[in-house]
Amino acid sequence: MDDMDQAPRSVEADTLRDRWHECLVAARGGDEGPDPSPYADNLLARWAEPQRRYHTTAHLAAVLGHLDTLAGHAADPDAVRLAAWFHDAVYRPDRSENEERSAVLAERALPEAGVPAATTTEVARLVRLTVTHDPAPGDTNGEALCDADLAILAAPPKEYAEYAARVREEYGFVPDEAFREGRAAVLRQLLELPRLFRTPHGAAEWEARARHNLATELELLTH
Repeated sequence: MDDMDQAPRSVEADTLRDRWHECLVAARGGDEGPDPSPYADNLLARWAEPQRRYHTTAHLAAVLGHLDTLAGHAADPDAVRLAAWFHDAVYRPDRSENEERSAVLAERALPEAGVPAATTTEVARLVRLTVTHDPAPGDTNGEALCDADLAILAAPPKEYAEYAARVREEYGFVPDEAFREGRAAVLRQLLELPRLFRTPHGAAEWEARARHNLATELELLTH
C-alpha cells in the first residue's frame, strides 16, 4: 500500500489493529502471508486524516461493532468486515468518487496482503455498493454492510444530532444554503426508500428510530 502519515496510537487504534489482524488472517485462511501490521497502519492513517469529522476511526469501530451483531446474516462475514475497513478508506468531502477510489484501493492492497481473488472481488463490490446502500434481494453480505453503515441513523437523538453536526463540519467549505439543499435531498432520498434496513435485526431495531431522526432533521433544515 502507499505510504501514509504515521497511524494513530491509542487504545481505540490498538483495538482496531487487533481486529484487522483477525479479519485479514481469517479472510486469507491462516497466518501465511505478509505481516498484517503495515496494512493496518496505512488504513488507520487514512481513517485519521484531518479533513474527517464523522468518517473517522470511531465510525469504523462502530460499523465493525454493528457487524458483530449482524455477522450471522452474512454469507461471508470476513469479506464484509474487510469491506467495512475499506468502505471510507479514501474520503475527501469535496470529491464524488470516494467509494470507487476506496474499492480500487482494496483491489490493489488485498491481493498483496494474501487475500484470495474471489474475496477481493467481493470486498470491492461491497465497497461500491455503499454508493447507494441498496443491495439486491438475497445479497446478504450487502445487507449486513449497508445496515451496519447506516445504523447511526437510528442513534438516540443527542448522538444523532452530533452525527449531523460532524457531517456539516466535513462540508464546511459548502455555503449554508447549498448545504441545506443538498442535505435535504439526501434525507428525502433515504426516506423514500421502502426499507432503510434489510437485515431482520436492522428492520426490527433501527428502522422506526432512523425514520424519526431523518424526518426530524429534514424538518429542521427546511423550516
